[in-house]
Amino acid sequence: MTLALGPEWLQPDTIISWLGPWALVGLALIIFAECGLLLGFFLPGDSLLFTAGLFVARGAIDTPLWLVCAILVVAAFVGNATGYWVGYVAGPAIFDKPQSRLFKPAHVAKTKAFFDKYGNRAIVLARFVPIVRTFITVMAGVGRMDPRRYFTYSLIGGVAWAAGVTALGFWLGQFDFVRENIELILILIVAISVLPIVVELVRARRRPGRQAA
Repeated sequence: MTLALGPEWLQPDTIISWLGPWALVGLALIIFAECGLLLGFFLPGDSLLFTAGLFVARGAIDTPLWLVCAILVVAAFVGNATGYWVGYVAGPAIFDKPQSRLFKPAHVAKTKAFFDKYGNRAIVLARFVPIVRTFITVMAGVGRMDPRRYFTYSLIGGVAWAAGVTALGFWLGQFDFVRENIELILILIVAISVLPIVVELVRARRRPGRQAA
């Protein structure tokens, strides 16, 4: 599991177990950071939400599922709102440094292309794409996207992502196969979450050949 999902301290079950009785508070802060703070792009959002659902299903998190989902949705939404205003106020100064080691131009370019292609839907779809979900909210602020429109789609995406993935983990946690193969399921969650990026890369590579033909 360590080899497949990165360092042990970033493994979702390790994080939740380490937080102990403060698991829900810690989860909310992590989701907030990944959705709203540029420094949170490396955090394991998808697998963490799924694992939280599993922990609720087996009683390791002693909080009703509906309350867990509600808190995580709020954390995701507030995180996006924070990221938007960061981009609105300080975005140009942050992204005008092409040699920055942290805010790589490739990340920004990929996010901007994703946003330009899908428009309003990008705010919802980006929730399910690692790295992109962190940067796209800031790009919306940098691009002065209408706040009302942005917050509407952000809320829709927050419910679909934070509540949906957590509820999925809770539901699948009822099955013995899932409980006995958590490592495999988490790898699958990570693979699915990066699939949109892989599809776009393949399509982008095929376009030059088609244009030449």
